[in-house]
Amino acid sequence: MPQIPLHYVDLRTFCYATEDEKRVEEALRTFLPDGEDDEPFPIERTESEGHYGDRILVLSARVENADDVRHVLSRLSDLESFDDVIGELDERVTENTELFLRLDKQAAFEGDVRLGDGITFRGKVEAYPAKKEQAVENAREVLERLREQD
Repeated sequence: MPQIPLHYVDLRTFCYATEDEKRVEEALRTFLPDGEDDEPFPIERTESEGHYGDRILVLSARVENADDVRHVLSRLSDLESFDDVIGELDERVTENTELFLRLDKQAAFEGDVRLGDGITFRGKVEAYPAKKEQAVENAREVLERLREQD
């Protein structure tokens, strides 16, 4: 895949008080590339509080390097419903040229890639001019190339 028409990819998930933080981090790392110098890819942690005062930890990572974005996209190509995602791009790309997917956190913990709840994928699609239609076309092009590689 020579060019990646994504400026960056943000991945985010919540770790609730009833969940094991290490397991939730492992689920998020299913999509992340390896870090540099044998260090794991950096994940930002932000503490928040639920409605009833329970602790919620927000785990997030921004992937900006083209090779790292390729890695994240290659993980998405493992989706069984990959063709459905391509068919739904008009609904999944916003007016701000962002591609959104919701990924199954439990499946990710087990190393599988499925649509579901728990992990939010947001990719900023390159589009010149910055219009939704152009972003949909660029996203379709990169996802179809990805499908052909498998």
